[in-house]
Amino acid sequence: MTASISDVAARAGVSVATVSRALRGLPNVAERTRDRVLAAAAELDYVVNPNASRLAAGHNLTVGVVLPHTTGWYFQHVLSGVQAVLHAQGYDMLLYTLPDPEARERFLALLPFRKRVDGLVLIDIPLTDVEQRLLAGLGTPLVAVGEGGPHFPHIEVDNTHGAQLATEFLLDLGHRRVGLISGPLDDPMRFRVANDRWAGWAAALEARGIDPDGDWVAIGDFRMEHGLRAMAHLLARAPGLTAVLCMSDEMAIGAMRLLSEQRIGVPEDISVVGFDGHEIGAYIGLTTVAQPMEVLGAGAADVLLAAIRGQRPTGFPRVVPLALVVRETTAPPVRTGLAARRIG
Repeated sequence: MTASISDVAARAGVSVATVSRALRGLPNVAERTRDRVLAAAAELDYVVNPNASRLAAGHNLTVGVVLPHTTGWYFQHVLSGVQAVLHAQGYDMLLYTLPDPEARERFLALLPFRKRVDGLVLIDIPLTDVEQRLLAGLGTPLVAVGEGGPHFPHIEVDNTHGAQLATEFLLDLGHRRVGLISGPLDDPMRFRVANDRWAGWAAALEARGIDPDGDWVAIGDFRMEHGLRAMAHLLARAPGLTAVLCMSDEMAIGAMRLLSEQRIGVPEDISVVGFDGHEIGAYIGLTTVAQPMEVLGAGAADVLLAAIRGQRPTGFPRVVPLALVVRETTAPPVRTGLAARRIG
């Protein structure tokens, strides 16, 4: 016969409420009493019913996580940081993916998380001011990663500063013609990452008296194959470039593949910088702007759990620092224009 919580209480000589508090690790239970309860539970092979515990606590012990999709490398790492904190605190995670504007509108109309979760983490979900107010007014604790606003706490990196940092590094090496492999600048999902990184690239050039020529920009979509095509586009339109900043490491890898196929040396002929801190970058010697995705996710989960416990979040937006990691794909310009002679 399966032991009940009442059996544990009788064996330990305490109330059922005390057993519940002791097994859930709550305060106001003396250590000797807690030890006695744990010993009784072990002797009776008592297993806590998670559903009953959740009801007793007044919580679902579940956090909803909303993100565009789960396939991207960046999203996987942020999600990993969220999950690590939730798991350590005994929380389950319920995922909602919003891959297109229609899915986002449906989510905001139905609010499917209500009465199912104790809080929400939004990972790079662009929302209008009206949409933010709608979610903030529901009373469900919220925290955002990346895309955010003034109506609930959010944690982010400074994408503009990151791109500016990388471009300034290339300019300091002596490059004057620095191209950009960009993400979509007119995204239907309203992501602002590409626009922010474009602004950092342009600001760095303008600060050195260099006009950010439109022919120096090629648009991709953060994936390897887009980097390859965008690099071919740049070489055709701006063959004098001696360096290129890619808005993601995956696009940088694609760009380097195209350069290798064209027998263009990296960094002898063109220096390449990525953005993200992809683990593959260390193996191929890619200079990159590294962002701590797990730190973003874990920080958001910590803030959310504190809010669920009733603590008022302060000091937001919180900006997590980026780091320029210099490796072998960047060097001072040596053979300006060699790329032009090798193409065509």
